[in-house]
Parts: sequence; structure tokens; C-alpha cells
Amino acid sequence: MSEYILEMMDISKSFGSNVQALSHVNFKVKRGEVHALIGENGAGKSTLMKILNGVYSPSGGEYRVDGKRVSFRNTRQAAEGGISFVFQELNLIPTLSALENAFLGRLETDRLGFVRWKKHRQQLEEFFSSIDFELDIDAPAEDLSIAEKQMVEIAKALLLNAKIIVMDEPTATLTQVEIEKLFAIIKSLKAKGVTVVYISHRMEEIFQICDTVTVLRDGRVIDTQPVAQVDRAGIIEKMVGRTIDVEFPARDYCPGEVLMEVADLCTPGFLRDIHFDLRKGEILGIAGLVGSGRSEIARAVFGADKMEKGTVRINGKVVQIRSTMDAKRNSIGLVPEDRKEEGLAVEFSVLRNITVTNLKKVARFWPFISPPRERQLSGKSIKELNIKTPSSSQIMNNLSGGNQQKVVLAKWLFADADILILDEPTRGIDVGAKFEIYLLMNELVKRGKSIIMISSELPEIFAMSDRILVMQDGRLKACVDKSENKTPEDIMQLAIG
Repeated sequence: MSEYILEMMDISKSFGSNVQALSHVNFKVKRGEVHALIGENGAGKSTLMKILNGVYSPSGGEYRVDGKRVSFRNTRQAAEGGISFVFQELNLIPTLSALENAFLGRLETDRLGFVRWKKHRQQLEEFFSSIDFELDIDAPAEDLSIAEKQMVEIAKALLLNAKIIVMDEPTATLTQVEIEKLFAIIKSLKAKGVTVVYISHRMEEIFQICDTVTVLRDGRVIDTQPVAQVDRAGIIEKMVGRTIDVEFPARDYCPGEVLMEVADLCTPGFLRDIHFDLRKGEILGIAGLVGSGRSEIARAVFGADKMEKGTVRINGKVVQIRSTMDAKRNSIGLVPEDRKEEGLAVEFSVLRNITVTNLKKVARFWPFISPPRERQLSGKSIKELNIKTPSSSQIMNNLSGGNQQKVVLAKWLFADADILILDEPTRGIDVGAKFEIYLLMNELVKRGKSIIMISSELPEIFAMSDRILVMQDGRLKACVDKSENKTPEDIMQLAIG
């Protein structure tokens, strides 16, 4: 029996004549290990795993599972071959329940053809009970939070009893408590001989949970080493092809006058008496556990959720925000937590996603859009944000998650919004691209833009914010100024209460 359960040899993949996504990749994973696969957005990680999962066929090379040469033509064949996936992008059917989604495509039936719902219900309830996670398994997926949807995706994969489980950014939406539960599951899987391929941009997770790390860059394998023999700086340098001395750029705190004031903000059944202001040229962070009300504040101020009561003033003038169009008219933009469902038209081009917020800008004579002008200005945005795409006409679904996130940000910069609400702006983005986003944020506030940033990563929100609002159970727990010399641990204690 080979020591490698997975061997992908000399794998290449091209899309048309212009895009070489993978070039002669050799990726081998030992039986029963947790193997990290890392690289910048667009490095080829997802493409390599989609070949394993039967979504793509390789342009060259072959792969073996358990020593046997295989060639999966679709995801069902991959599942039957013992491969299970937890994807970065959630793939639940909104109108089906958590229970129905968890067993979709593999429902067991009795001799009469009736689905064994009782058995499936018991399996799912036992799984969530084993990790002490509360979830209404009869609730439709569209009513679940992002973190709850992620846990359903994880349950789908783990209940398959697979030999190899690929986890693509599984902790992106989870709290620290939920992350620890997931890590306990991974350790138990490893003890049973199950192999895990772990894709993450969070360096601390690689060192905490993984045995081996493979670095991809520009579609090629740069290095494979035991985790114990590498350090953080070395991995980052191999990922991005250059050294990054610090993860967060220096910031000069010099906000101006109050730009926006929010008072007595309440939403039906949740947010209560929220008060805060936002200054010109300021980054205002919002911290708290998942479900504390961070995203609800963003959605209410942007007009996506209804306010029960509350007053919003911009430049001292009371404004009515009853819809997202009202927010846009008042120069407010939102980069949402779920970019795929709420931030993008994934079947449209990069160009159209960028320009949609300000079509008058690309019209010579309104309402007639000038295609050359649209290409020129969208191309300028692509260059400024370093969006990796073959062209502005590329369909959004073909971009990596990190580059999709950059497009969402680009569209609001194209609209020249004065107030940008960034909900998990670096979720699923590699360390090099994160640094670029941080530099862009600094540049925007220097130009007088104001940013509200929501993040689950305490080091990020602590380093990038001038002040931090701390939420707990729909209420504002505290407002911490940078001058108070608090630590990330102090912020967590306030969030937990």
C-alpha cells in the first residue's frame, strides 16, 4: 500500500489559449495527514481541487486515489470515489431545509421507496450535538446565518464517511469557539485515518492544525515541506514571491469633522438603541461575535433591512434611508458579507459588475452607454485594485473568491461613495491581497472617504480601526478609542461580556 492516498502528477490546466491556470503540478498527500494547500488568490488552488472533484478535466497529467488511477467526470463520481468537499462558496439550495440540504443527492429509501427521514434526522442531530452546535435543521437555508450555512456544508461533507476531505476556507465565517470545535473534529478524523486537504489564508491555522504544507504560485508548486520545518515569513515569501515585513501597514490617525450620525437605531426584534458617529477620513471598526448585530447595523444603515426607528444624519442633515437606492443617493456603499449572493451578478462580466453602480459615468449621451468608455474606465479600476482577470469581459464566476471581493469593492469606488461599509472585506483573501486592500483603505481615508469595517479577525480590526464599536446581542456594548491602549483580548472580553 502506497504511503500517499492522493497523487496528482504533472497536472496542467488551461482555459482557452490565454489562461494557463496550472502548469505541471505535482501534489502528493500522505494517508491520514492534514495537508495545507496555500497560495495567493488565482494561484490555482481551487482549479486543482476542481480537477480532483470532477468539475474540470485536466489538460495534461493524471491522478491516483489509493494507488488507483482515476478520472472523475463529475462530483458524484468523486464522492463515490471517497472524495468529499467543504467549499469556500456556500452551495445550499435556499428553499430547502438544513436537513434536506445535508443529504441532498444521497437520500436513503426503504423497500417501498420512502425516504428514511427519521434516520437522516438522527444522523444530523447527533453530528451537531457532538460538536455542541445549536441549529434548527428544519429551517430553510435562506433563513440561516452565514456561520450556520457553513456548518451545514461541513456536516454534508463529514457525513459522507469519505477517505479524503477537502476543506476550502472552512473557518471564514466561524467564531473562535466554532473554529475550535472544527479543529477538534479534524483531529478526530485524523485519528481515524481520514486525510484532510486544508485550504486557508489564515497562517495561524496552518501551524495549529496541519502536518504538511504545499505552496502554489502562478499555477506552479513552489515548495512542499513539513509544517514543523517552515516559518510564517518563509511561507508568505513563497506565496507572494516577495517579503512582506509587516501584515498591516502603518496608519496616521487624523479624522476630520463628523460626517454621519446614527441615533436610536432599532430593527424589528433585534437591534436596540444603537448610537454612533463616523468622522471624515476615519476607519470605524465594528467587532463582536457572529450574531451580535454587526452585519445588521450595516444592512440597516444601507437600507437593506428595515429600521423600526432611528435617525441618520449626513453632514448634519437628517436623511431618510428606506432602501438601498436611498443609501446610494446619499453616497453610501456596502461590500456585503456574502459577496456571491448579495454583492455580485456572477453571470455577468467583470466590466458590467464594476460599472453598474454608476452607468452615467460611462455614457457619452445619457442613457446611451459608450462601450469604449466602459472598457477604458473598468480597465482602470481593474488595474488600480490589481484584479487578476484575463480581461474585463471575463464572467465573474470564473474569478477566484479574492478577486471577486476586489470587484465588489471596485464597483463602489466607481460610484465614488463617500461612506463605505465593508463587511468582512478580507474574508477568503490571501495575505498579499489583504495587504493591498489595507493600503487601499488607507489611501481612501486620506482622500477623505470614511469607512465602517466589520471583521471577525480581531488583529485586523484592531490594527486598521481608529475606533472600535463592540456589539453584543443586538446592543452596543462599548466604543473603544485607539488612544485607550486596549488589547485584542480586551475587545474579546467586551464582546463576550
